[in-house]
Amino acid sequence: MSPLLAVSRLTIRRGPATLVHEVNWSVHPGQHWVILGANGSGKTSLLRALGGYLTPSEGEVHLLGETFGEADWRELRTRLGFVSASVAQLLHDEDTGLEIVAGGRRAMAGFWGRLSPADRTAARRELRAVEAIELAPKPWQILSQGERQRLLIARALIARPRLLLLDEPCAGLDPVARERFLRFLEKLGTRPSAPPLVLVTHHVEEIPPCFTHALLLRAGRTLAAGPIREVITTPLLSAAFDAPLRVRRHAGRYQLLSPIS
Repeated sequence: MSPLLAVSRLTIRRGPATLVHEVNWSVHPGQHWVILGANGSGKTSLLRALGGYLTPSEGEVHLLGETFGEADWRELRTRLGFVSASVAQLLHDEDTGLEIVAGGRRAMAGFWGRLSPADRTAARRELRAVEAIELAPKPWQILSQGERQRLLIARALIARPRLLLLDEPCAGLDPVARERFLRFLEKLGTRPSAPPLVLVTHHVEEIPPCFTHALLLRAGRTLAAGPIREVITTPLLSAAFDAPLRVRRHAGRYQLLSPIS
């Protein structure tokens, strides 16, 4: 089966710095990937390049059968769900949850004009799907970080994306809110209709059990990529974070133990 996403020798430079160096990677239908690495390893730069927000210096990006530089990436974005802090910053404090989610139908920040009955129906459907229908009338400015993340995912899902990219969605969540969000993400990932998920994080504790594959980055390069049990291991994580770490897996979740002295 053809991959939904494939990058070949992808390199991203900004000035004298090389953020991503010759990464080869692909995502196939039915797979959920986590991109893991230390701060500065190139995780977010890679994700932004996939969304067309950062232009590669070398290599190729193929998304949904199209090639970066040959296709209209603005149109492709309507088939690609993207949840990140950069999207959240574009939203307006006074916009309600219903308006924010409805704006995802047209890749709009918020929603301009009046909502049609079809817009309202579609937005309510997605709010129910992410278990957040009570947020429909509430303005963005009063929502908690966890509530905002659910709205952003509903906003992404309303356009029926073929792939959903999540850039550190647990950032800013307290421990209780984080666990609630991860339980929700596990439910989302196990739905038959769910698109493949790509999750960026630097915490193994934030990987839900439904994730099948992992891409491990170190200093912008691929350290390992493949089935998650072959990648999230003590030797590979120790190399990725340049420290003597120990990882264990229990009930489908990973835990990073105190560094070995």
